Amino acid sequence: EKYGADALRWFLSNGSAPGQDVRFSYEKMDASWNFINKIWNISRYILMNNEGLTLDAARENVAKVAAGQAGNVTDRWILHNLNETIGKVTENFDKFEFGVAGHILYNFIWDEFADWYVELTKEVLYSDNEDEKVITRSVLLYTLDQILRLLHPIMPFVTEEIYGQISEGTIVTAEYPVVRPEFENEEAAAGVEALKDVIRSVRNSRAEVNVAPSKPITILIKTSDSKLDAFFNDNVNYIKRFTNPEHLEIAADVEVPDLVMSSIITGAEIYLPLADLLNVEEELARLEKELAKWQKELDMVGKKLSNERFVANAKPEVVQKERDKQADYQAKYDATVARIDEMKKLVK
Repeated sequence: EKYGADALRWFLSNGSAPGQDVRFSYEKMDASWNFINKIWNISRYILMNNEGLTLDAARENVAKVAAGQAGNVTDRWILHNLNETIGKVTENFDKFEFGVAGHILYNFIWDEFADWYVELTKEVLYSDNEDEKVITRSVLLYTLDQILRLLHPIMPFVTEEIYGQISEGTIVTAEYPVVRPEFENEEAAAGVEALKDVIRSVRNSRAEVNVAPSKPITILIKTSDSKLDAFFNDNVNYIKRFTNPEHLEIAADVEVPDLVMSSIITGAEIYLPLADLLNVEEELARLEKELAKWQKELDMVGKKLSNERFVANAKPEVVQKERDKQADYQAKYDATVARIDEMKKLVK
């Protein structure tokens, strides 16, 4: 009653392996319920932005995207990945590998569709270009339709409920998805993966030095691949929207300052000047407090390990746990010292 039949069916199928029993887990049932809730929320977003678009009209527009007559690179990317997902899920269903099929579906729905494509569509849906909006709505609706059909054998109830809001009839008699060669687009797939790498790298660097996503920063992207350079510049709107730069430069001959945070992706290097990222004096003060915290932890664990009675009488696993703590604290202490040295270079 707490989770519903669909959550139980997803848990049982997704946790299954041939020849093995499934151990019941409330934690995994919670995860199943959260996944269904995610699907429900995605469908709400799509229906709220649908503007009366029918599934038949969406299919016609998607055909134009596949033919290169409409849409943008993110539309072609998600259709390419949807196509791959359909092929892999069908293959594993045919082999009764329901756990593998469920894992593939989960990754596509949660990671690629919800976390990336749905977010990327906001660049179009919040714009004034009505023609592009129609195409993006079409890809969203079409992909949702295909997801529901893929999920229906495992989640019959929630998929039927959502399907009834996007199409007439019942999903029970709807055709099962098939691989469509016209959706294959390796160029779009590689391009959007590179965009994602840039966005992830900048976000990770921000998090590393506690810089809020809302703070504009300088971003330098030094390219070593001319095609990637052109692709990034053609799709710079996505980089700007999801990295919030005050200044953004993309070129093969970018001048890089001495003190930067850097990350490497295929075909490019990403640099964030440290002086632009943070208030050096405040960061030094924070790091000094952190250093004192790790020193205190090291003193405590060192005192315990220097006690011969503790080492002699405690269980070996307890002593080992303390030694592991000591190694962990020492690594964090050393990393903090190195970070302080870097910061001090900025105020010389």
